[in-house]
Amino acid sequence: MKKLVESSGIEVAYKEVDVVTTGTFGAMCSSGAIINLGHSDPPIKIQKAWINDVEVCHPGAAVDLYIGATVMSETRPFEYGGGHVTEDLISGKEVELRATAYGTDCYPRTKLRTTLTKDDLNQFYLLNFRNCYQRYNCATNSRDETIYTYMGKLLPRFGNATFSGSGGLNPLMNDPDYETIGIGTRIFLGGGQGYVIGEGTQHDPGNRFGTLMVRGDCKKMNSEFIRGAAFTKYGTTLYVGIGTPIPILNEELARKTAILDEEILTDIVDYGVPRRERPKLGKVSYKELKSGTITIKDKKVKVSPLSSLKTARKIAETLKSWIENSSFYLTSPVERIPTDTICSPMKQTEEIAFVNSVMHPAVTCTEEEEIENVANRIISHSVNHIVVADDEGKLKGIVTSWDVTKAVAKGKKKLADIIVRKVVTTKPDESLEAASRKMAQHQISALPVIDHDKKVLGIITSEDISKLLGR
Repeated sequence: MKKLVESSGIEVAYKEVDVVTTGTFGAMCSSGAIINLGHSDPPIKIQKAWINDVEVCHPGAAVDLYIGATVMSETRPFEYGGGHVTEDLISGKEVELRATAYGTDCYPRTKLRTTLTKDDLNQFYLLNFRNCYQRYNCATNSRDETIYTYMGKLLPRFGNATFSGSGGLNPLMNDPDYETIGIGTRIFLGGGQGYVIGEGTQHDPGNRFGTLMVRGDCKKMNSEFIRGAAFTKYGTTLYVGIGTPIPILNEELARKTAILDEEILTDIVDYGVPRRERPKLGKVSYKELKSGTITIKDKKVKVSPLSSLKTARKIAETLKSWIENSSFYLTSPVERIPTDTICSPMKQTEEIAFVNSVMHPAVTCTEEEEIENVANRIISHSVNHIVVADDEGKLKGIVTSWDVTKAVAKGKKKLADIIVRKVVTTKPDESLEAASRKMAQHQISALPVIDHDKKVLGIITSEDISKLLGR
C-alpha cells in the first residue's frame, strides 16, 4: 500500500485497494487466559491453584481460573511463568494442576492434583487487557550500572537502546482514529481469529498510545504466534501476534495506511531514572530505530528491537491470505474505540520519600590528598565516608573509615592507592526504597548523590534511611 500510494497517488490506491492488513508481534504483559476446568468429584471450590508451579488467579466461581502472563513459577522464577503455561497448553502439552480449598457443604473437597491438556478444558480463552500499543518508547539508560527492565537489558551510560513495535505495519498506526477498529472487530490473534472487545487499559489516544483489549479461543491458536518469554532479572511475559484488517472506506484511510516508518516518531526515554515521568532525551523515527543505530547526546548508540518484524510481516500476509480465501470475514465494529480517553496517573494518599528528602552535604577530598588528612577529616566531621571529587566537583571515587584504617595499618600514604573507583550512586529523584534496596544488593552503607553530569550533590547513608523510617 505504501509503495502504491507513493507511485500512483492516494486516489488510485483508494480505487484499487479494498483492504490493508497489518501485524505486530511483541511482548504484551497484560495478557492472560481464562480456563474452566469442569467440576471434580467430589466438587471443589478452588481457593488457590497452581499450574506447573505458577500460581493462577481465582476470579470467583468454583473452577474458573485466570492465568496471568507475568506471574512467575515458584520453583523457576524469572525463567518460567504464566505466559509459558499458556504457550504449553496451546501447544498441546500436558500441565500439572494443584489446588486447595477451605471446604463447604456443597464443595467438600479441600485438595486436588491432576494433569490436563487443552482438550480437557471446557473453555480456554485468551483475554488480554492491554495489547497492541500504537507505538512504544525507545529505552536507554544513563546510569553507571546495567539495569533490567520490561524494555530488556539496558547497558550503562547509554551503552544501548531498545524499542518495540512494527512501526508502519502496526495496526493502530494504520487507523489512528479507529474508523474501522472497535468492539466486535474480527482480528488475527495468536494464529487464530479473535475479536476486539474494547479499548485497552491505559488507552491514551491523544499521545498516540492507543491500546486494544482482545479475546480469542486459545484452542484454535498456534504457538508460533503465542510465545512465553522471560526478560532477564525482570520477569516473565507473553509474546502475542495481532493483526487487524483495515477496509479502505475512503481516501483518508488510504492515506493513513500509507504511513511510513520515517513519519512515526517516538521519544527516547531514560529508564535509568526510576520515576513515573522519566527524562526524554529526544525523538527518533521508526526508520532510524530499524537501522540499528541512533544518536543520543551526540553519541552513536546501537538499538535493537524487542519485537519481531519478520513475524509481524507473516501475520499481515497470513491475514491477507485468509481474506482472499474467504476463511476470514470482515466485521464492522458495533462501537468505535474512543479517541478522547485520558490516561491518568495513580492517586496516591501515602507520601513517598525520595533521596532528596534525606540527602546531606558530602564530606569530600581530592585524589592528591594524604591519607592522614583524610583520616583527620573523618574524625572532625564524625563520618564514615569521604567522597573523592575532582576540581569540578565530579565524582572520582569514595573511601571509608575502614579503608583508611587498613591503609594506616599497612603503612600506605597515597590516597590513590585505596580509593574505591567503581562507586554505586543514586540521584535526588530516586525513591528511598530503591536506594535502600541498592545498598542491600551491593552490601554497602552509603550512596553518593550525583547529577547527570556526575557532579557530587551530596550523600545518603543507611543511618539516614533508618532514622527516617524510625520516625
